[in-house]
Parts: sequence; structure tokens; C-alpha cells
Amino acid sequence: MRDVCVFTSSRADFGLLRPVLELIRGSAELRLRLIASGTHLSSDFGYTKSEICDAGFNIDEEVDIVVPSDTPEATCASMGLALTGIGKALTRLAPDVLLLLGDRYETLCAAAAAQVCRIPVAHIHGGETSQGAFDEAFRHAVSKMSHFHFASCDLHRNRIIQLGEQPDRVFDVGALGVQNARRTELMCRSELVDIVGSVDHPFFLVTFHPATLEPESAVVQVDSLLEALDAFPGHDVLLTRANADTEGREINQRLHAYASLRSDRVVLASSLGVRTYQSAMSHASAVVGNSSSGLLEAPILGVPTVNIGDRQKGRVRTASVIDCAPHTEDIIAALRTACSIDFKASLENMTHPCDRPDTDARIVQYLSGESLDGVLMKSFYDLAHGAKDEREVTNK
Repeated sequence: MRDVCVFTSSRADFGLLRPVLELIRGSAELRLRLIASGTHLSSDFGYTKSEICDAGFNIDEEVDIVVPSDTPEATCASMGLALTGIGKALTRLAPDVLLLLGDRYETLCAAAAAQVCRIPVAHIHGGETSQGAFDEAFRHAVSKMSHFHFASCDLHRNRIIQLGEQPDRVFDVGALGVQNARRTELMCRSELVDIVGSVDHPFFLVTFHPATLEPESAVVQVDSLLEALDAFPGHDVLLTRANADTEGREINQRLHAYASLRSDRVVLASSLGVRTYQSAMSHASAVVGNSSSGLLEAPILGVPTVNIGDRQKGRVRTASVIDCAPHTEDIIAALRTACSIDFKASLENMTHPCDRPDTDARIVQYLSGESLDGVLMKSFYDLAHGAKDEREVTNK
């Protein structure tokens, strides 16, 4: 039996990974090991470890890395804690392979620890770009430390190969978020209202994270967003908290103050969980902010997205995504477009480039079926010559 260790550090990646975790847990060929870290273990960010336990999963190792600050120095301190703690966890668990998703700094630390511990890494969502955040560099670094790659579309698969990865270990499986949006049993409007409160009027679902490479402060940007939302008094607002990046806590303080002063029409949630979040998305007039969910899940549900700033710049997108600058008037104009009948009518029969059947099953199939023999000693795949490394090119 092959031990597969899965690392999760936030509500977002756990929601995406959950169907994969369930298939691994039910496999006769694989045994699930789980490391929980990051905001899962922080009361400031909803203590979402409880969502993992409520879903019936056993957490084998907890690695607490969150420090009470969100400055660049604090992020570096968290990375140090992550590398040390994950290294210890992997040493104790000694899995056959480590499964990672995405591009966060915790993910980079997990990949680095696995590299040192000589554990093969399988990576989901490599080859993508998000040019407004330093996650862009983290994602590609994780790809270079990974041995198997689960890309969300052919474009992303080709980018991973451009990084020098062997084509026969790079698989186009689609996006888990797209699959989840198709499969989730959505709540009716009244059930949603019972859970989250005042969203019985037309409402916007808003998630705004720090864009760590943009020159303008994330706090200035979120203030512009909140001012724009006030231009739509006929809409309720469902806010979700920002993640644990630089300025994340400051954003959350702004969101809390905004919701407190407008409690008749604004709800702030620490974490909604996949079903509630996607149900809210399906009933929203628009998804607003800079989360990748606006580019992956929202189009599947036929909901317009107002994507603010450069955090998601470079990602593949559908016609339902309206990009705008992080300034009040630009956001207002984009929201007006998103709410227009003509725009919503134009989205019928829209397709998504990352839509594939059975993404979770294909990932698990590769995890159980691919040989691990010799994978740790990687060779560089050279696109220009089709050779495995520079020595083969030089010696010809």
C-alpha cells in the first residue's frame, strides 16, 4: 500500500482537495496521511481545522506557523516555522509521496522540506500565472521541486514542460474547483439565508485578498472596493475574510468595521465551507474581488465576476470575468456591467478551458499507478532539442 500525505493550510485548498482526500481514503491501494497547517490552526482566520474534522478526516500532524502579524518579516518568520515543522512531520510520517496544491508560501515550504527528506512531490495547479502576487514565483518553484504534475488545462501543462519537466509526468486533469462547482448540491435561497443571514435581497459575494506585488497598498484597494459597494444600496453584501498574507489582517479589520456599521445589509463570514460558499455564489448577482474562485467556479455557475486589480493577471478566464482597476469608479462601472441583463444573457452556453470530467479520480489514478522508482533524480527536459539534459545536447 502506498502512503500519500496531503498538505493543507487553508479553507480554500481543503475545499478543493476534499474529493481527492475522500477517494484516497476509500482506495484499496492508497493510505491517506494528512498535515494541517496555516490558517486552519488560527482563531483569527476561523480555526478551520474544525471543517477537516467535521468532514471525518483524521489529522496526522498539525504544524502551527501563523505569527500575530502580517508584515513581510512576519511572513518570513512563518516560512521558517513551516519549513522546520513540516520537515519534522514528514520525517515522522515517512510517506511515499506528498500531494500539494497551489502556490502559497506554506506550499513552497512543504515542497522544500519534501525535497530534503527525499519524498516525491505531486503538485496540483502548476503552470498557471498570477502576476499580481509573489505566489507566482512560489508556484513555479514548487513545480521545479515536484515529480508529478496535475495541470488544469493544456496551456498550463505546456508551461510546466517549458520549465524542463518530463512530459510523461505532466497530466492535464482539469481544475478541481470547476469539477466541484459542477458536483456540489447547492442550497436553495431560503436555506442559504438561514445559515448566513441577511442575503435575502440581491447581493454581492465579495472576497478580497492582498495583491502582494501591486504597488498600491491592499488596504487602499479594499477601501476603494468598499466605497464602490456603497454605490449599490439595493444590494446586500456577503464578505469573506482575507487570507494570511501581508496586510491580510488590516484588510480584515476594514471588513469588520464596514460590516459593523452596515449590519442591516452586510454579513462578514470567517469561513463558509465549500457548499455554503458555492451556494452563495450561485445566488449572487456577482462575485467581486480578486479570488481565483471568481475565475474557476463562478463561470460554471453562470455568475458574472468583477475581478479587481492584477492579483489574477495572467490566468485563463471566460467571458463572464470583467477585469477592472482597483479604483472606486472602475469597480462601480464593472459592477453595473455585471448586473446588466444584456451581459448576463451573453453568458449562456459558455465553456470553461479547465473543465474536464472526473478530475479527482484521474489524480488518484495517477497517484496509485505511477512508478516512484528513480523519480527523485530528475533530469531537465530541453524543449529545443528534446533531450533530457544539457550533457546529452553537448555530446551529440
